[in-house]
Amino acid sequence: MAYCGISSNLIVYLTRMLHQGTVTASNNVTNWTGAIWMTPILGAYVADAHLGRYWTFVTASAIYLSGICLLTLAVSLPGLRPPPCKDVNAADCPKASTLELGVFYAALYIIAFATGGTKPNISTIGAGQFDDFDPKEKAQKLSFFSLWMLSIFIGVLFGNTIVVYIQDNVGWALGYGIPAAGLALSITIFLVGTPFYRHKKPAGSPFTKMARVVVAALRKWRVPVPINRLELYELDLEEYSKRRKFKIESTPTFRFA
Repeated sequence: MAYCGISSNLIVYLTRMLHQGTVTASNNVTNWTGAIWMTPILGAYVADAHLGRYWTFVTASAIYLSGICLLTLAVSLPGLRPPPCKDVNAADCPKASTLELGVFYAALYIIAFATGGTKPNISTIGAGQFDDFDPKEKAQKLSFFSLWMLSIFIGVLFGNTIVVYIQDNVGWALGYGIPAAGLALSITIFLVGTPFYRHKKPAGSPFTKMARVVVAALRKWRVPVPINRLELYELDLEEYSKRRKFKIESTPTFRFA
């Protein structure tokens, strides 16, 4: 809800309130959206290699909340936006000052940075609460993700309809204040459940493991692959079950020859 409440009507705010041209506003929205989808790479790395998923998510959530609160102030205080202008041509309206643009974009990119820590970790934290080797918990995991997706679609629907309507017809302060309050409530609910969570320690960077696979494949690309898969270097199935890990079956995909 918080993300959709910001992104769905962002170009309207840039053109109507900050008096930017349509091309400039569209470009700024595109740049911000691109940052939103690039930062999760960094967030996933930090969670896997250093802080762990829980602390990465909590830290990023605090940053996210500070960003959306700053954004709410930017759209609420008259001193942080240009004076109203009813001219049809936005180019003839007073332009936003450096301070006004700086505060607004600082808030947006604080949110983009924080999203890198929330997007890739919250769903994996949820998945980590269930044991795939326990049939009962494995079934509960499917139910969890069904409810998870339902909650996402409800938030998207509310953000794209009710919140956008409030922004257009009531005011931007309330229109951004509602997502900020919703985010604060959701973080509080998440923190209350902390004692009941299963916390997993960082397992190392996945990029390092991927690099090892690529290096090994390049070094052994001339080695003939046995027809019988049992001749491959693999652990016994009992070893996988003891370590509570799944065996990744071999595949002829991406063979060199």
